[in-house]
Amino acid sequence: MTSKHRAAVLGSPIAHSLSPDLHRAAFAALGLDGWRYDRFEVDEASLPGFLAGLDEAEWAGLSLTMPLKRAVIPLLDEVSATARSVDAVNTVVFTADGRRTGDNTDVPGLVNALRERGISEVPGAAVLGAGATASSALAALAQICTGEVTVYVRSAERAREMAVLGERLGVVVRTADWERGAEALAQPLTVSTTPVGATDGFAGALPAAPGALFDVLYHPWPTALAAACAERGATVLGGLDLLVHQAVLQNEAFTGRTPGPLAAMREAGEKALAGR
Repeated sequence: MTSKHRAAVLGSPIAHSLSPDLHRAAFAALGLDGWRYDRFEVDEASLPGFLAGLDEAEWAGLSLTMPLKRAVIPLLDEVSATARSVDAVNTVVFTADGRRTGDNTDVPGLVNALRERGISEVPGAAVLGAGATASSALAALAQICTGEVTVYVRSAERAREMAVLGERLGVVVRTADWERGAEALAQPLTVSTTPVGATDGFAGALPAAPGALFDVLYHPWPTALAAACAERGATVLGGLDLLVHQAVLQNEAFTGRTPGPLAAMREAGEKALAGR
């Protein structure tokens, strides 16, 4: 029996994180009564010291959010190909032989969330935004999109970055000006990766029959764009879908128990959001 029984989410700011609610619900559903899941305010400067201070004999792993997903990479012994492809680690596992391994569950989590809603392949897609989450979205689309991906960006620098990433992932990327973002919803699938309010202006300029929308925000929900798409009959996924699916994969990595308790984690997330 392993002595590992602890996990936590790290980031800055971190007080808003739903990860403790999700993982504690998973431990309860799995009957892992002795397991703990905490949250810690950790920034890039304090991350090396935090990791050095852990007793890895009792720690199973960590969930990482901003701004640590890239900063942690030099501190790891091994990084998965998925995490390398987007230069971002959101999951650290402390192995029995004392190694720190990094992975990215956002990419397969996004794919799994779409598959749950019946979207396993699309002939074309769009991404709104070009930050870290957009990179994960593009990596996920590399697995399910058979055609071109249009990325709507605000700057030429971001456009170049996404084009380079697409080339690395084997995706044909076309970039377009952010102000034309409402056009994205003419695609079979659009992934919106922007902050709260950024896409509100597109809600009143949608095509008559928009394609599916995966809006990675979860609070407040629905966003204006998500609500407008739903009113027109489009399939709409939200940030909770991504959060739960990526957390299930993290929990499987921490506990070694598969499949992870998806229903229990989703219920916990919905309950936590309802209380905000």
